[in-house]
Amino acid sequence: MLRWYLIHTKPVREGVAELNLQRQGYETYLPRILRSARRRGRWCNHVVPLFPRYLFLQLSEGCQALGPVRSSVGVAGIVRFGTRYAIVSQQIIAQLRLRADPETGLHRLAKPTSPARGSAVRITAGPFEGLDGVFEREAGSARVVVLLNLLGQDAAVRIPAEAVAPSYAA
Repeated sequence: MLRWYLIHTKPVREGVAELNLQRQGYETYLPRILRSARRRGRWCNHVVPLFPRYLFLQLSEGCQALGPVRSSVGVAGIVRFGTRYAIVSQQIIAQLRLRADPETGLHRLAKPTSPARGSAVRITAGPFEGLDGVFEREAGSARVVVLLNLLGQDAAVRIPAEAVAPSYAA
């Protein structure tokens, strides 16, 4: 009988654990996404796990043992609830695989919604980092217009959408 188990990996070692488990004859599934992050002042795209520190492992009960999995390089342990191992249903794995892009295998997360017009926002990156402003509108697919009070006057500034976050300042 084939069952899927949830494997807890060491930090940033999901790929290492996946490779070592596959070398031992186990089938694994590590869903990934493309994430943008700033590195040395520039925005870069990186492929990262959808569920950091976790991957799925399919085991043929009676033919394969879980013992070698626990001591594989990159593996921290097998997820348990009490004394029982966490078993992931076949339908969940099938749904995850269906949601992945068929060409790249990467998952896409829903685009976050833009703030409402007139809502308070904070700039989180770039030359205006740390300033509070008022959200005005979207300006294309990746930029927004924010009203900032600069030198006593309101100025409309176009900035990357990723550099804007809701402001909770009173």
